[in-house]
Amino acid sequence: MIENLALMNSKTAKAYQIKLNFSQLFNQTAREDREAFLRHWCLWALDSNLEPIAKAVKTVRSHWQGILNWFDSKISNGLVEGINSLIQAAKARGYRSEANLITMCYIIAGKLDFQLPT
Repeated sequence: MIENLALMNSKTAKAYQIKLNFSQLFNQTAREDREAFLRHWCLWALDSNLEPIAKAVKTVRSHWQGILNWFDSKISNGLVEGINSLIQAAKARGYRSEANLITMCYIIAGKLDFQLPT
């Protein structure tokens, strides 16, 4: 099926190939190798003249150091973003006072144990 993709739509096939090739970044072991790979990938991807791919390259370039630093630290802000999403949903419901909202934030994000002692 994937082999037939190149025959059906060359732009789609090229975009898929660029996407698959990007995953090779995770096989690079040294920071210098990752940076060289990323630089080469960006140039190759831009050469495709596909607008969505160019947009992805722009995003990669704007987060260049963060992408490379992730391989060293494995730290992301995903957990914080998830908690923020829950707090924003709670804010949207509305509370009578700021103290009530703060209490709700502690309940949502605090992982408090409400089980009574037995």
